[in-house]
Amino acid sequence: MIVVVICSAAVALALIMTVAWAVQLRTGQSGWIDAIWSFAVGVVGAAAALAPIAGQEGLTARQMLVAACVLAWSVRLAIHIMRRTLRGGDDPRYKALREEWGENFVFRLFLFLQVQAAAALVLVICVLAAARNTAPLGWGDALGLAILAVAVLGEAAADAQLARFAGSPSAKGAVCEIGLWRYSRHPNYFFEWLAWLSYPVIAVGLPADNLYGLIALTGPAMIYWLLVHVSGIPPLEAHMLKSRGAAFADYQKRVSAFFPGPRNA
Repeated sequence: MIVVVICSAAVALALIMTVAWAVQLRTGQSGWIDAIWSFAVGVVGAAAALAPIAGQEGLTARQMLVAACVLAWSVRLAIHIMRRTLRGGDDPRYKALREEWGENFVFRLFLFLQVQAAAALVLVICVLAAARNTAPLGWGDALGLAILAVAVLGEAAADAQLARFAGSPSAKGAVCEIGLWRYSRHPNYFFEWLAWLSYPVIAVGLPADNLYGLIALTGPAMIYWLLVHVSGIPPLEAHMLKSRGAAFADYQKRVSAFFPGPRNA
């Protein structure tokens, strides 16, 4: 049964990201890609979490909890990206890819979004691992839920602070250093990573009683690698250095890139 669930999730994610590719080509706005990806992870993840468990009658409380968690994360993030996209402009990361790929942009974007579908599948498997822990609800679930709540609220706060700064008259040529942005150059990325730590905690339990749940650690590990070393911080900071120059270079010297911490003088 679990193989069927994973294979079905893989097909669904590949199809959804094909739709995202078509939407980007039609609208010319890459923000729709990330919005659709976020919805895809939430909807497919929730469906996987609610898939029947062999030998179990009906849904368990943990299945419903995990499904609600991934949907809450997904809806908040997707709506935020949709609103940002509707205000216009293009994501500088995709703009850089368009310039780099040139005439091959359309085909290479399709392949790139299928890689995103594969990354989404890793996250869905983490959600599935958490949902299929058959132990009674316990402290692991409470801690996992608390981590997710802090992550979702923290990311929402960081997004709101950045939007408020971007809308102020003093934003032109300046760097956002209000609120959470005083302690991390990318607090939204940090909280995004933190959200995925909730599923290993739920999957393993507290105290640990389901070591198979350790597979859910692949989610936060992958998210950290992507955000810090691949498609998150590197291209975004390259764009910020180009557009903000010395102001952003100074910000880099004083503020931690990812994990919130004390500022350097």
